[in-house]
Order: sequence, then C-alpha cells, then structure tokens
Amino acid sequence: MSVESVFHRLEALLPKVQKPIQYVGGELNSTVKDWDDADVRWALMYPDAYEVGLPNQGVAILYEILNELPRTLAERTYSVWPDLEKLMREHDVPQFTVDGHRPVRAFDVLGVSFSTELGYTNMLTALDLAGIPLVAAERGDDDPIVIAGGHAAFNPEPIADFIDAAVLGDGEQISIAISEVIREWKAEGRPGGRDELLMRLAESGGVYVPKFYDVTYHPDGRIARVAPNRSGVPWRVHKHTVMDLDEWPYPKKPLVPLAETVHERFSVEIFRGCTRGCRFCQAGMITRPVRERSITTIGAMVENGIKESGFNEVGLLSLSSADHSEIGEVAKGLADRYEGTNTSLSLPSTRVDAFNIDLANEFSRNGRRSGLTFAPEGGSERMRKVINKMVTEEDLIRTVTAAYSQGWRQVKLYFMCGLPTETDEDVLGIADLAKKVIQAGREATGSRDIRCTVSIGGFVPKPHTPFQWAGQTDAETVDRRLMALKDSLRNDKQYGRAIGYRYHDGKPSIVEGLLSRGDRRVGAVIRAVWEDGGRFDGWSEHFSYRRWLDCAEQVGVDVDWYTTREREENEVLPWDHLDAGLDRSWLWHDWQDAVNEAEVEDCRWTPCYDCGVCPAMGTEIQIGPTGKKLLPLTVV
Repeated sequence: MSVESVFHRLEALLPKVQKPIQYVGGELNSTVKDWDDADVRWALMYPDAYEVGLPNQGVAILYEILNELPRTLAERTYSVWPDLEKLMREHDVPQFTVDGHRPVRAFDVLGVSFSTELGYTNMLTALDLAGIPLVAAERGDDDPIVIAGGHAAFNPEPIADFIDAAVLGDGEQISIAISEVIREWKAEGRPGGRDELLMRLAESGGVYVPKFYDVTYHPDGRIARVAPNRSGVPWRVHKHTVMDLDEWPYPKKPLVPLAETVHERFSVEIFRGCTRGCRFCQAGMITRPVRERSITTIGAMVENGIKESGFNEVGLLSLSSADHSEIGEVAKGLADRYEGTNTSLSLPSTRVDAFNIDLANEFSRNGRRSGLTFAPEGGSERMRKVINKMVTEEDLIRTVTAAYSQGWRQVKLYFMCGLPTETDEDVLGIADLAKKVIQAGREATGSRDIRCTVSIGGFVPKPHTPFQWAGQTDAETVDRRLMALKDSLRNDKQYGRAIGYRYHDGKPSIVEGLLSRGDRRVGAVIRAVWEDGGRFDGWSEHFSYRRWLDCAEQVGVDVDWYTTREREENEVLPWDHLDAGLDRSWLWHDWQDAVNEAEVEDCRWTPCYDCGVCPAMGTEIQIGPTGKKLLPLTVV
C-alpha cells in the first residue's frame, strides 16, 4: 500500500519558520523511488540540522548504495529546528523524509548515523515526532527497526534502551546484508515478529542487538559482566571493514544542497584508516587498517563528481590526507587536469610532518590560497610524546616558515586542553609556540603582515583508545587553563595582535565524556535532558550544562564517576563486548607508554607492533605506490 506524502500539511507551516528551504527536498541527484516497487525501505538520519547533515559522507554513501539495489528504497531525514518542531506538534505533522516527505514511521528501518554523542537527544525528538515509542522494548511489529551507526556507535550503551540495533564500522556491505535479511523475513510473512527479525540480525555477529545482552553490576557501580541472554547470540560483536575501496567509488552522484551547508564541495575519501597511533584519536584507532584508493579511482571519482554536481571545489578527505602513498602524484595529476578552470582542490587534513610546499603549491595552483591548518594538539614536547603526536617544535617552525616564505599569510594551529598528565605549563606552552610561529613568519618574509590563529578544544577520552582508562580533566581546571592562555596571548604587545584565539570551554566536553564512556544507566540522563527540552546539544546556543548536571542528579547518576574517574586495568568497560579489532592488552600497554612519555612508530613503515587489528579482523594494511598515473592526462 502506498504511503502518502505529508508535504501538503507541512507546506503551510514553512512560511512561519527560519530557513524553510532545508525541508523541501528536491536537490540535484536526490532520489525518490516508487514506494510500491520496493519491499525494503530505509529512512537514513543524520541527527542534526540539514546544513550539517547533508554533507555527511556516511549517509550520502549509504543513500546511493541502497537506492541502487533493486526493490530497495532509501530516503533522508534530518533534525528539525525547535521552531518547526513546535508547529509540527501543534498541527500533528510527523517526522518526515526530505525526499518523498513520507512519514518516518512507515519505513522498515530508521538508520541513524552518529558522528558525535551530542546528537542523542535529537534522535529522541525524531522518534517522538515520528510516533515511534522512545523505548525499543515498547515497539511493535509496525515500527521501524532503529539502527545506530557511525563512530559514536562503537559504544552504543548509553542509548541501548532507545535503539534496536547498532552496526560497528564500515556500512557499505552490512547495509546490503541487513536489507536482504529484512526482505527474506518479510517474504516469509514476518514469522516470529520483530523479535525474530532482530534475532536473525544478531546471529550473524555483524549486528549488535542490546536487548539480547544482560549487564550486571558490582555493588560499587562497576560492571561485573555483559553476557548474551539467549543462545545463538555471539559473546562479541565485530566491526565491519571494507577492504577494497576501489570497489565502492561512492558517492557517484553527490547531493547538491538547496540551502547553505557547512561544507559546499565534492569530497573524495582517498584512503580510510590511520596507523599514526595518536592516542587521543578514536577515529584513527577504530578505522584501522589503512586502505588506500588507487590514483586512477581517485581521478575517476573527481572527474565524475564534478560532472554530476557542478561543485567547483574538491576536497581530498581522510584522517591525514597527505599520508596517501601517492599524494604527490595525485596532487600533480589533478592540478594538471584542472589548471585554468574554476575547480579548486583542497587537502582539509594535513599533518605538520607530512606537509611540504610542493604539495601545497599544487593544491593552490588555480590561485586560491586559503589559510593552512596544522594540529600539533599538545603545547609542549612532553605533551606530544604523551599523546604520541610525533611533531617537534622544529618540525612546526620549519613547516610554517616555508609556508610563509611561499606567500601564505595565515596559519591555524589546533590544540587540545585537558589531556592526560597535562599541567598548566603544558598549556601555556601553546602561547610560546604561537609566538615563535609569528616570529618565524616575520623573519622569513620581512613583513609584519603575518597571522596565526590558535584554536583549542577540550579533550574527551574515547572508547577503544589507549586513553579509555584515563580520568577526564574537570571543566573548572580546563577553563582556568584556557583563561591563563588567553591572558598570556592578549597581554603580549609584540605578538598579541597577530594571534587569534578561539576556544571551547570545558563544560560541553564533560557532557560528551559522560556520553562517550557511559553505560546503560546513562540513558536515563539522556531521556531526562530531552524531556526537559534538550535539543541540538552540539550547538553552543542550545547547549545547557546546568540542565545535564541537574538531570543527572535527578536520576541518580554521578557525572564525576563517569568522567573524571580513572579506570583500573581489569575493570569491565561498557564496550568490551564490542570488537573494534584492537587488542585490549595492547591498548593498556600503550596507555602505560603514554604515562611514561614513550612514543610508538607508524606501522605502515615499520614492523607490526601488534595492535591486533589485522589478525583479529582478517585484514591487512593496503598502501601503494601503484606506479600508475592519473588518467586521462588531457587538461579539462
């Protein structure tokens, strides 16, 4: 039976809200398939505003892959702003997709991609607007299966009550497999109802279904055990890894937004994974091993993406894009191809020790020289050893001096505050480093027209990293250090005006820390915050630290216990039954190495140091060089 669009009810509300264009759909390369021609239907959600969600690569890739499948349909939905939420409740308009404006509750699956834990309350808003019970145990056979994915799904325990399932790792292949399980179950007449479908998904070991696992606790609150509560369910659920990225050259037809978004460019992921071993970086740990796209596939994706979208900027994405083994050839080939056109190239993620001027010149050949961004992360040499960010002060000064001497005038430096073992002196070292950068630029150019922006975020210990046992620095200490750093920069008459300073206070980091390392008991806090009006917690103008603390107190959750407390080696962590491939003992030894300020090399270029991923996942590091050239060689 066809499902009716709700647009005729929504349209009357749009003149009353800000940015109504974000709700109308119809973007170039969007897809609206016939409802009755599909027997498996996905609603894909990024739990934030359209302007943040539309550029998300994960959702865009799954949207294309699923819509390419026969008899499968995928549409997108995003979080609605509070002004439209209020009107939707008043006029009984349900959560809708932007493609067909179909009610989300009519779909078989609601797949939610979490880049950050601060989107949890937005998911609850969407569920409630859709008419889907918030608690998974209360859902019936007519409700969609709610599946969480993305980096935050590597510890889905805080939202275990609200989701039916979670998927760890790469989504390309598992989304197809899930579709086939649902198709088969529906074709058989839905035997056993919702419970049987979830059991079929769980039995494979590739989908985590929280209801099939019981958690028991020690009297002091620590977890005693997480164990399956029925036969056939695996003790550990493993992440998914796509090994041949060339087989998955998505997105092929990038969505072109109607409203302004945070990134307006065509993005090509040139490799996946990172083995640099930065101890704070969850993304680098959970996406191992390194798998590179070939130079020829990158070239074909760029050419096709520009043709299909009309974007005039191409971003070559990865966790550290300049680490691609053929990045020089990629840069030169693309610069040759698009020289003299209005197409510009960017490398959004660059390490200090992987950067070189030749590379930068290739990417700015069309005359567009935006500022350069580097991330030393720690303000002192000692701190960078702790976090395994093997960048020396000499490396940084040498790199920025070369950049300034080649015509760049603006450099942005990114750091973190609140790192394990950090002292006041480590943070004040950021000011000294920034001043040295300005001085080096002045000496290299003979000009005082040199700028450096220092940007600082609060550190949050994440699951599946060596710092998963670390105590988080409290918000008051972080804020005090940030203020001292601000004073050190502002009060310097020689350099102060040349240095910009941007920072986030320590309060959102504490809430993110509560959610990132929380267990199932934290779900009560999330629900209480949402019921109290919590929305868009990733936006400073909507975030309320006091609300989170008050709600945690109301439901009996000790925020400090989850955040600033250091864990012991043998403590059962909420995510220990979810396998990212990393050997737990290796992570613990790397945590001890951090405390002892010992560095670990990148295993791409050195012998294996036994993190566990390759043997555990049946994978291997895949890097070039291939010796191939970017084709065709003709200039556009």
